[in-house]
Amino acid sequence: MLTASFSVSCSQDYSPKPRGYFYIDLPEPVYQDLLGFPDFKCSVSNQVRVDALNNETTEKKKKNEIEFNLNYPRYRAQIYCTYFRINPSEFRSISEENRRMAYFQVQNAKGIKEVAYSRPEQKVYGLIYEIQGNTASPIQFVVSDSTSFFFRGALYFDTSYNRDSIAPVLAYINKDIHVMMESFQWKR
Repeated sequence: MLTASFSVSCSQDYSPKPRGYFYIDLPEPVYQDLLGFPDFKCSVSNQVRVDALNNETTEKKKKNEIEFNLNYPRYRAQIYCTYFRINPSEFRSISEENRRMAYFQVQNAKGIKEVAYSRPEQKVYGLIYEIQGNTASPIQFVVSDSTSFFFRGALYFDTSYNRDSIAPVLAYINKDIHVMMESFQWKR
């Protein structure tokens, strides 16, 4: 009797199963205006909590720099945002510095995709850097009017991650960033 059970159990062909990930519930976002900023407005998801940062240094006060986070607590992700006023002569150097910061991520990535936004009638010009591969910041973006205002954002997750495991959340937040860019307006 014992011999028969060994022969039956050993005859089954076993193959390893692929690694699975938990199901992530992604509710349909409702977009609302981001309020409280004197120079711009845009739409953000109702899944976002806005966290103001109070780290005002003399340098930041001089540049009228404002920092805040768009926090996705449910997904342990944050978009670090920085906004400041510029002089027209500073635009090129600030723009290049932000490009260098985005392309610095490419050292650990497979590539980078740039998505440009341009609405000249509203003086809104933007660029989203979608960085492929496992990087610290998979999405970065900038928006400017190219003369007076500059806005920068970078997405970070609070933990190390495998890009395959966060793919649905990354696509979800990427959509939110695109909505934010499409709705961006300078207050005049």
